[in-house]
Amino acid sequence: MKIQMWGECMKKFVWFGLCAFLFFLTGCGKYDEKDVLKDLTAKIENNKGYYLEAEMEIVNNEDIYKYDVKVSYQKEDMFKVSLKNKANNHEQILLRNNEGVYVLTPSLNKSFKFQSEWPYNNSQCYILQTLLKDIKEDNERVFEETENYYVMTTKVNYPNNRKLEKQVIYFDKQLNIKEVQVLNNEGNNVIKVKFTKTDMKATFNEKHFSLNENMATATIDDDVEPVMKIEDIIYPMYIPEATSLSSQNKLNKEIGERIMLTFEGEKPFILVEETASKEEELTTIPTYGEPYMIIDTIGVITDNSVSWISNGLEYYVASDDMSIDELLSIATSISTIPVGK
Repeated sequence: MKIQMWGECMKKFVWFGLCAFLFFLTGCGKYDEKDVLKDLTAKIENNKGYYLEAEMEIVNNEDIYKYDVKVSYQKEDMFKVSLKNKANNHEQILLRNNEGVYVLTPSLNKSFKFQSEWPYNNSQCYILQTLLKDIKEDNERVFEETENYYVMTTKVNYPNNRKLEKQVIYFDKQLNIKEVQVLNNEGNNVIKVKFTKTDMKATFNEKHFSLNENMATATIDDDVEPVMKIEDIIYPMYIPEATSLSSQNKLNKEIGERIMLTFEGEKPFILVEETASKEEELTTIPTYGEPYMIIDTIGVITDNSVSWISNGLEYYVASDDMSIDELLSIATSISTIPVGK
């Protein structure tokens, strides 16, 4: 009887051991989406400082703009993003420090100061905190594991460009960011950011996020010479229906020229083009609105206007009868000189 009971106990022991082993293989051993999100959250939210380098491409109509991107972050809420246009080496810097949010244009010796929640107020495809925010807030996100990557597909929050609908984010198996692709409502890749360097333990000296220090040390090596005269008027390729050019006027400024184009019809607007001047001393300009990537530069958007500086010219589009999406359509159509008005 004892031998029989001992045999039954051994069978039960083997059976429970096998069940525990199978449970370990099928349950505890699997690293799934929940684990990825938990560890990714800890990696980013507990981070004291990071440094990223990337190559970014932005598609606008038939044009492709390429940038070298450098991102620095230091707790608490100190950000610096350098965007250098590969075509002309023109550099702009997005800076957030204890004094506020700035867009620095070193080639003109100007900085623009914003009362803004940047970078948290919309999606930013090169900043880890906003990528994590997009992932966590999208309950319909899609998770995929490939041989080399964890891939998250999420909705995006670009309130001023409704055509941008989702992004595909690639992390390696150590949860380091590798690539972000932003797609429009037709499924086309509009923005691609490929990360080439990641340092999640970066430290910075106290001057790294200083406005004056960044203006003094920024690279100023533009191939484009300062523009003193507007040789050709650039008309927008996109004009709303039942709207047309009604007048154009050229004015001389103290330094340079200004052209004002007035469009009338169902959706009237004005377009101002003028030569951009370089300040002799560092000038900080208080600015209403939000910084926004427009064509090949960082510009400013408000409820009824879009403004930016490109290739030595300042542009300003405004209307009380159009949405910001429509104004941006006009603005982004000014990258090419059309054959007619």
